[in-house]
Amino acid sequence: MFNDIGPLELVTLVVLAVLVFGPDKLPKFIQDVTRTIRKIREFSESAKQDIRSELGPEFKDFEFEDLNPKTFIRKQLDNDELGLKEIRNGFDLKKEMAEVTDAVHGTDSPSSSASSSTPSSSSGSTGGRVDMTKKPEEDDRPPFDADAT
Repeated sequence: MFNDIGPLELVTLVVLAVLVFGPDKLPKFIQDVTRTIRKIREFSESAKQDIRSELGPEFKDFEFEDLNPKTFIRKQLDNDELGLKEIRNGFDLKKEMAEVTDAVHGTDSPSSSASSSTPSSSSGSTGGRVDMTKKPEEDDRPPFDADAT
């Protein structure tokens, strides 16, 4: 819960607590806070046990931490039954993005130029690349109709 509090911050909190509550009332306040935290923990544990008993034996390995979306997704992706580890390990995002960028900019990537062993013989050929630039054409626009507006 307090994993990110440093020693200087902790000392500052203790000094502020002594100044606000005073040295004579501070021990009683600490006891009250710890008692309240203990009661909250007991209440949450009893609520968890009640929910587990109501769900029945088929949910005996149910964990409330799985209700956190990040934990649930991480647990499902680490599950080896679906074979997602092989898919994830076989997918190279940097390579895919480089190929898409090269295709958009019209340059050959080293992997695609090595795979194409035949040179293009026609002068109008793009070498297997797709021309993604939009060329203006006169017939693309519909005719202007002044009466329609």
